[in-house]
Amino acid sequence: MRLRTECAKAHCDAWTERNPEAVASRYAYNTTMGMNRSDPMTSQAEIAEMAAGFMADFPDLILKLDSVLVADHHMVYAWTFEGHHKDTGSHVKFSGWEEWDLDNELKVIKSLGWYDSADYERQVAGE
Repeated sequence: MRLRTECAKAHCDAWTERNPEAVASRYAYNTTMGMNRSDPMTSQAEIAEMAAGFMADFPDLILKLDSVLVADHHMVYAWTFEGHHKDTGSHVKFSGWEEWDLDNELKVIKSLGWYDSADYERQVAGE
């Protein structure tokens, strides 16, 4: 379990360090990643592009690891995202979680994640 917790922490650290390539490197070459039932991303390049977009929008972002549940090569990790939106200046803080299937090198081969997108949009708008 400790290695998987460290894996999730390293993932959060890559986000907080604003390193999209490091975020993408946490995923296997043939991966699937979807948030809120969106069309899944299926490559490290797509994941790096998505991460770079968030990092550009939130130059001071922090992704904090809240908790981890582990069962063999499957884990759930809960996180909290916080930062100020570059255009609106709004302070945004929201939580979510992801379910990961991991390969033997602890790379994510499948990720399904959720967060309250309506709350996120409301906070970005400063409401």
